[in-house]
Amino acid sequence: MEYRTFGDTIIARIDKGEEILEKVKEIAQKEKITLASVQALGAISRFTAGVFKTKEKEYLANEFTGSYEIVSLTGTINTMNGEFYCHLHISAGNEKGEVFGGHLNRAIVSATCEMVIRKIDGRVDRYYDEQIGLNLYKF
Repeated sequence: MEYRTFGDTIIARIDKGEEILEKVKEIAQKEKITLASVQALGAISRFTAGVFKTKEKEYLANEFTGSYEIVSLTGTINTMNGEFYCHLHISAGNEKGEVFGGHLNRAIVSATCEMVIRKIDGRVDRYYDEQIGLNLYKF
């Protein structure tokens, strides 16, 4: 992975074999990011995406292996209990044009991932909401 900072924006290249969430965390901690928006595209060989079942208050994870293009990867970096927290969603298409996605749990880059992280001057923490079953923004 390599990246450069231009004002409040970080342009990153995540390389073949690297795991996307690990690299986002590495950048965020190194750059002391407490609030940011994230967007990316690229190619991945394996990914796990979850879908939250609201009634049961649980995630179901789906694992995918093969050749996939990231159609959209978007989300936020912020904090929970003052520590790094990242919430990303992914949509990725296969060679047939079928697209799968959800809450990103893991993704391994097969060629490259081009990411833009826009730092936001501020801090928004999260808390676990018992009623909803998710980590929500805490203002």
